[in-house]
Amino acid sequence: MEKRRIGVLTGGGDCAGLNPAIKWVVKTALDDRLQRTRKIQYEVVGIRDGWKGLVQPEGDKDAPVSRIVTLTEEMVRTWDRYGGTNLGTSRTNPYDPENDCSKAVLKNIEDLRLDYLVAIGGEDTLGVAHKLYGEGVKVVGIPKTIDKDLSGTDYTLGFETAVGVITEEIDRLRTTAGSHRRIFVVETMGRHAGWLALEGGESSGAYIILIPEYDFELERVNELVLEGRRKGMRYDIIVVAEGAKPRGYGEISKEEGVDSFGHKMLGGVGEFLAKKISEATKIETRSITLSHLQRGGAPCAYDRRMGRYFGIAAVDLIVKEDFGKMVSYRNGQITAVPLKEAIAKLNLVNVETMYDTERYNGRRTILRS
Repeated sequence: MEKRRIGVLTGGGDCAGLNPAIKWVVKTALDDRLQRTRKIQYEVVGIRDGWKGLVQPEGDKDAPVSRIVTLTEEMVRTWDRYGGTNLGTSRTNPYDPENDCSKAVLKNIEDLRLDYLVAIGGEDTLGVAHKLYGEGVKVVGIPKTIDKDLSGTDYTLGFETAVGVITEEIDRLRTTAGSHRRIFVVETMGRHAGWLALEGGESSGAYIILIPEYDFELERVNELVLEGRRKGMRYDIIVVAEGAKPRGYGEISKEEGVDSFGHKMLGGVGEFLAKKISEATKIETRSITLSHLQRGGAPCAYDRRMGRYFGIAAVDLIVKEDFGKMVSYRNGQITAVPLKEAIAKLNLVNVETMYDTERYNGRRTILRS
């Protein structure tokens, strides 16, 4: 029986759904019945710390611990119950113009005798995977990002769990908001795409939702707040994505600089907005940034199932030798699209069909003629 080696890694921000995907890559690749049918015996190698694990598989100088581990069915048996990634992750970019390590990655893939590579991540991680595919690496991708901004798929791992976290946290805020007649501005993640803010806001019944796809007017936000008070509302919850911008302003950021993929460190629009509302309306307004809380916790049932389906489909692509693809979920079906298509553009909220630009909220009409 032929023997082949599959490497699997998780890159970028952690989230729920990664461990279920890893588990089902391993279980599908090592399945006894399937191995007899395929006449190929697979070994699955976990690569710790994302692309850093292929840049420095032997570990760092101050912590020389191997980042390569053989994964067994018994080892991953319970992984789908846990959030985050048991393989670890990083935002290392092997193609960083300031420190290009791509040649080292290619050499290490060869030295580790990796016949195939499964990369689980978002736009940046899969962008690296696409470049490696162009250099001859037999790679497939699994979509993961709580922002749900990858094109070519209707779902990305981690999103539904993150929406659940947003909803739970806002439910907790309501008690103190109502007790003190306060406005709370809740800042969610969402650099370019407002899916988390929109669907988290809709799920939690937020009064105002602000997204990156539509620049908001500060005056209109204040008008809506005062309108709500005139109608007898005791408190308001406003949800704003980190990438949302007041009209006439640029992106708001607390930190200078960019990461290895060239992204600004966004954050602070919630605090900015709370201050502006308080000054204009004289209503006590507080802000809270959910930040990494959105990434944490055990995966919800949906992310466990989608992790399973994506993991199985990734191995299917390897068996079919259909590389340079990302598994995806489209129109209710698990399928695959070229990595090039998946990273070509971002999946953004369609303002015309999904957002009410007068109310600054989800639309109140759904069925359209």
